[in-house]
Amino acid sequence: MSPTKKVLVIGCGPAGSAAAITARKHGVEVTIVDKAVFPRDKCCGDGLTTSALRLLQQLDVRPSSMPSWREIDSAQLRAPDGRNITMPFPEGIGLFAAVVPRTELDIAMRDRAIAEGAKVIEGLSITGVDQSEDGVVATLSDGSQLNADYLIAADGMWSPTRKIVCGESASPYLGEWHAFRQYLDAVSGPARDQLFVWFEPDLLPGYVWSFPVGDGKVNFGYGILRGGKIAVGDMGAIWTDLFQRPHISSALGSGYTPLDRRTAWPIPAMIDKVELTKGRVLFVGDAACATDPMTGEGIGQAILTGMLAAEAVAEHVDAASSYAKSVRAELVADHKMSVFLGRILGRVRGTNLALRIVDLNSWTRRNFLRWMFEDEPRAIVLTPRRWHRNFLKRPGAHLGK
Repeated sequence: MSPTKKVLVIGCGPAGSAAAITARKHGVEVTIVDKAVFPRDKCCGDGLTTSALRLLQQLDVRPSSMPSWREIDSAQLRAPDGRNITMPFPEGIGLFAAVVPRTELDIAMRDRAIAEGAKVIEGLSITGVDQSEDGVVATLSDGSQLNADYLIAADGMWSPTRKIVCGESASPYLGEWHAFRQYLDAVSGPARDQLFVWFEPDLLPGYVWSFPVGDGKVNFGYGILRGGKIAVGDMGAIWTDLFQRPHISSALGSGYTPLDRRTAWPIPAMIDKVELTKGRVLFVGDAACATDPMTGEGIGQAILTGMLAAEAVAEHVDAASSYAKSVRAELVADHKMSVFLGRILGRVRGTNLALRIVDLNSWTRRNFLRWMFEDEPRAIVLTPRRWHRNFLKRPGAHLGK
């Protein structure tokens, strides 16, 4: 009887927990290490796409485990020319979008990993990695060492593990996008209950969002393309101006109050270029720069890469090459399609034309929203191996929950 495989996961966000849950379901012994002590907040838009919801369902991470879970049945979009479009999701066939604070999502996923049998160590960081043909030895900040067959690095875009094993240069990677976010309370306008996305002419291909979290609280923020027409250093001034724009202020209503401080974060989106493995170390989530370059969404991609890494470790002798191959098959074509579409949406004329086409009828509105929320892969039309008869007809997640 072969010995049980062991995997060490660095980072207990969605990617790391997804890897741990999946590995445990395959009988792999799992230890997760995170430098934070939970609960902890993570700067995020808090939105969950259809693909993310389906993956969470596969992992048995249930909405009932997150108190602020908010189901979304439609989206309000505003084009640069001022056109307002209401886009509904299909009714009665499951859930296609949701909003939940990362504080709650990460706790729920961590707890699911623990329930599956993973060991979690909090409050320690990784300081060293030694690799051999047979496994890895990780040194932690308290001087202790952990042995495993493979290490899955889920420790963010500035992954300490990547710096240790790949010798990253001192010049910091700043990501392709940059975003600002703050929670607002006592929102009285329609944004209290509805999801809004505003394509502002001066921010394209970026956008402004307001996602309802419940009880009058929203996640409000905006993102820009780094290196574009707006400098990251100017984002604070633009932030103040956003609240003066009539269509945004009317959606928020009067009397709302900011909660805590506003936070900013870089968004990594170059999974087609980054090194995905190094020996017996597999990079997932933001450590693999897996974010969608068109929307900045990264939770679904993080969960998927974590699952793919765990499956590779559990099922293949050469887990590293198997993982890299599966990521190329599942994500790289979609990444390139998103980059292409992002160039179109970077122009006012292109965005206006695209949204006019989207607003032709109820079918285009409903199915564009499904596509936007990753009900189907971005590049599915160009990848025949992924074609299926139920294109844009599949039920959402948690049907009959």
